[in-house]
This record gives sequence, structure tokens and C-alpha cells, in this order.
Amino acid sequence: MKILSFESSAVSAAVCLTDGQKLVAASFQNCGLTHSRTLLPMAEQLLDNVGLTPRELDGFAVAAGPGSFTGIRIGVATVKGLSFGTDKPCVGVSTLETMAYNLIGMTGTVSCVMDARAGQVYNARFRLNGTGAPERLTPDRALTIAALGEEIAQNGEILVGDGAHLCYTKLTQTCPHLVLAPAHLVYPSAYGVAMAALPRFLAGETQTAQQLDAVYLRKPQAEQMRDRQKNGGNVK
Repeated sequence: MKILSFESSAVSAAVCLTDGQKLVAASFQNCGLTHSRTLLPMAEQLLDNVGLTPRELDGFAVAAGPGSFTGIRIGVATVKGLSFGTDKPCVGVSTLETMAYNLIGMTGTVSCVMDARAGQVYNARFRLNGTGAPERLTPDRALTIAALGEEIAQNGEILVGDGAHLCYTKLTQTCPHLVLAPAHLVYPSAYGVAMAALPRFLAGETQTAQQLDAVYLRKPQAEQMRDRQKNGGNVK
């Protein structure tokens, strides 16, 4: 099953082509350019290099959030367009879940964290058993770094994601057992997207282009500011 997967929910952008669990081709950039400039050209070049067209694929997958509002919109819109144009199914998966797939083969508990600004992180925790899919321990959520620290204070937690270094810096004194994921595995990957999406494709739990949507967890900053004004400076 050939799936083209996209990850653009954080500072990096990535695309990969998989055939089942086999990684056929991948492209990754973390150079500061906007995803609107990099994501689709990366996919086009990747497919051209392997001699395939979008219509020859079995479907598309994307990290649908949480994460950067702009990045998520770009990734989801790209996959919606490809799915609609080819009449192929698509799957949107949790960005946080895809990060846990980066560490397949390891054992322990992994805390997937993305910087949500204002002292908060997007987070989900998973258990790794060395084989098989990560076991989810919490839902995707937005919480303060301090609250996460209280929850994992006694754990030998592995931190992964673009908020990993932030949490490690702020929590190491109160959470002495924290471990950073290896540098090449810290950022979200398109292969993680593919592996999180594959079971859904195999089970027939796919979406149409119209059904695919982003998952933000929090309102965009502009909406939060509007709500503050409506509520006299307090957000409900």
C-alpha cells in the first residue's frame, strides 16, 4: 500500500512515500523557510524521483494537529487537494502520536511535547515496549509546563518534539529522570505520520477530502484576543 505522508505542524517540514512499513523515499527540511514554499515542491520532486504520479498512490496522510495553526492548515489543505484531485482516500493523524513512532524499538515512557507558547505545551504520553505501536497513556491536550512536570516528576520520561528542549531546560531540576530523544529523532517525521496512518488505511478507516479537518486543541491567537475583549479581559 503506497501512501504519501506530510508533516508540517511544527518548524520542520517533511514528506515521505511508504509501501506498507517500507520507507521508499523521504524529504525533510528545517531551514526556516515557510511550509507554503517547501511542502508541495518537496512532494512533487519526491514523486518525480521515484517515477510515480499522485493517481498511482493508494492514499495520503497528514499530521492534522495540534501544532502551528498555519503549518497545520498548509498540510491539511495540501492533502485535501491531492485527495480531491485523485479521488483517493486520506487520513489525518495526531501530530503527537506520530512523534512517538519516531522512537519505535525503544522501551519506556515517551512524552511528546510541542511549544504552545504562553507557558503551555501540547502534550500526549505513550508507553513504548520495544515492539509494536506506542500505547497511548493520555489524550492530546494543552497544559502548562509546570503541570506536566508535576505529572512526570518521578518518571524516566523520554522527551520528543519541538518542545523537548524547552521542557528539559525548565523541568530537569524537579524531574531529574528526564531524557532527551536523540537529536535526529526529536522533530516530527513524515514516516511517523505514515506509520500512525497505516493501521487506519488497512482497517478501512479513511476519510474523504471533505471529511479531513485540522485539530487545533486551542483557538488561534486572534480568536483568543477577541474573546478577551468580549469578556472584559478574561477568557472563559
